[in-house]
Amino acid sequence: MKNIATFILSVVVPLVIITLVLRDANKENLLLAALKEEYSRPHIPSVDHSKHEVLQRDFDNPHEITATCLSCHTERGAEVLGNAHWNWERAAYIEGRGVTYLGKKNLINNFCTGIASNEGTCNRCHIGYGWKDDTFDFSNQNNIDCLICHDNTGMYDKARGGAGYPVPGLDFQTIVQNVGRPMNENCGYCHFHSAGGNGVKHGDLEMGLLGASREVDVHMGVDGGNLLCVDCHSATNHQMLGRYYGVASDSKQRVTCERCHTSYPHINHKLNEHTAKVACQTCHIPIYAKVNATKMYWDWSTATRREEGLPYQILDTLGNELYTSIKGDFNWAQNVEPEYFWFNGTADHHLLTDKIDLDNLPLHINTMFGSYSDDESRITPMKVHRGKQPYDTEHLTIIQPKLWDAEANRGALWIDLDWEAALRTGMEHLNMPYSGKYDFIETEMFLPVSHMVSPSDHALRCEDCHTRTGGRLAGIAGAYIPAQSRNASIDYFGIFLLIMSLGGVITHAAARFVIHLKSTR
Repeated sequence: MKNIATFILSVVVPLVIITLVLRDANKENLLLAALKEEYSRPHIPSVDHSKHEVLQRDFDNPHEITATCLSCHTERGAEVLGNAHWNWERAAYIEGRGVTYLGKKNLINNFCTGIASNEGTCNRCHIGYGWKDDTFDFSNQNNIDCLICHDNTGMYDKARGGAGYPVPGLDFQTIVQNVGRPMNENCGYCHFHSAGGNGVKHGDLEMGLLGASREVDVHMGVDGGNLLCVDCHSATNHQMLGRYYGVASDSKQRVTCERCHTSYPHINHKLNEHTAKVACQTCHIPIYAKVNATKMYWDWSTATRREEGLPYQILDTLGNELYTSIKGDFNWAQNVEPEYFWFNGTADHHLLTDKIDLDNLPLHINTMFGSYSDDESRITPMKVHRGKQPYDTEHLTIIQPKLWDAEANRGALWIDLDWEAALRTGMEHLNMPYSGKYDFIETEMFLPVSHMVSPSDHALRCEDCHTRTGGRLAGIAGAYIPAQSRNASIDYFGIFLLIMSLGGVITHAAARFVIHLKSTR
């Protein structure tokens, strides 16, 4: 009997454990293999646009191109008119506000502050032609710019200050005959360069993702998944998955890791338990801005300075702007560790009409909702962009300045370098009150980090969070994190259990020893 028990413990039990582990490992390998197979299949276009006779001609203006596209793709125009890329706003319920219609069209940020009065240059990244002021016709399908998303030549470009129109002299005939599924360059044209330059705003979205290795991003890396943006941000009838929480408010149409990797992606079940309260990105994006630096701080208060009467700029050794007369001072960072917050997928935004609480600073340009007690919340990595923005010291409201114009002496800060004129003109454009008294206030803006996913062997380790000092989650409130948090009751209970366990072992050993002595007499 003793030999049988020994055999079971030493041979059978380990074999069962190994079999279970290998079975789970095989399940994971099969899942990854299936994903790799699915996304490695080359996309085969269903149509060759170069064979369409209607496209084999010169076009006088881009509106003609759109009309020609819609002559075949008859329902696509109506689809685009209903999406957020076109309207730059969406209806959403926000706690404390009710149903709102907010978006890039009417929200502020702490980068370039907002598009109002600056449409002529900001709307270069709009998927339309001619949005230069509030007369733009959002109901006209011929105003849609099909090429910004569907050009596959890399030749298409929009003019700076052109209100969304393309640069003059493009070879439209070649471009329209080579349109198709959006490529990463199409998405990156706007999303990589938002806020005025490559990687400035997001840090995890930049030109370095094009042709990157899997060390930069396992999904987009050419030696990794080699995925396109639209593989994850898929669309049905031009309604695209994805949320940018600088403008989004609700948790609909989100892209989640679980869509491909399921809610139990690990062999280790203890790691799977973490996913209930920890976002996948928290462990798998330990750093962002891996290739180029991203802007971390923008101080508008120092703008308008001159040297010998002229505007000037100061660059660092990598070519990043440390100071410019038209924008102020900047701080940049590379290989940045995210900051971590509870987030449930919903957000609020500070509106130009909202009053500033001077006793509760810095001012949050957007507020990410979430807490430990909220079942929908998970610990999520974020870039926090900090800065100084102008505000009305009498009305206690943020001021949105006029930044750009095609001509001088029209109140545009980037041309005239006059804060007073820029603030007054910007608020006049919005038909909002301005007292003429202003100062600058510290602000923060929160941007969840979801790109630049690292290989699994570069993910965070247990000790990165479960440590008393310097842990990644040191600022997380509400949660008891073993080896990091201190709670006297839990600590004493744990010590009690250890003592009881040790006492049980000693008692058991002593009893066995006594029994053994009696049996040998």
